Amino acid sequence: MAEATRIQAKMQGDSADIKMLMTHEMETGLRKDAKTGQIIPAHHIQMINVTVGGKTVLDAQWGGAISKNPFLGIKVKGAKAGDKVVVNWTDNKGDKRTDEGEVK
Repeated sequence: MAEATRIQAKMQGDSADIKMLMTHEMETGLRKDAKTGQIIPAHHIQMINVTVGGKTVLDAQWGGAISKNPFLGIKVKGAKAGDKVVVNWTDNKGDKRTDEGEVK
C-alpha cells in the first residue's frame, strides 16, 4: 500500500493554500520492462476527492498521464484555521487511500 499523502494547509488571507504530495507509481501501461521487454501494466490514480471542513472542494478524474508521486496544490476560499482536510483517492486496480490534515 502507498505511503500517506503529505498534506500542508496554511491560511493565506481569506484562503487556505493546500498542498498535497501523493505516493503512487502512476504507471501508464505504455512502458516496457527493460529486462524482460514485457509491458508494465497500467497502475494509476483514477479518482481524487478533497474535502475541507466537510465540504467537497475538488472532485477529479485522472489518467495515466499524471507523473509518479503526483503533487497537487489548490487554494480554497472560505476555509478557516482548524478545518479538517481529507484527501481520498482510488486507483485503477481498486486500491484506495484516505489521509487527513488540518488547516493551520
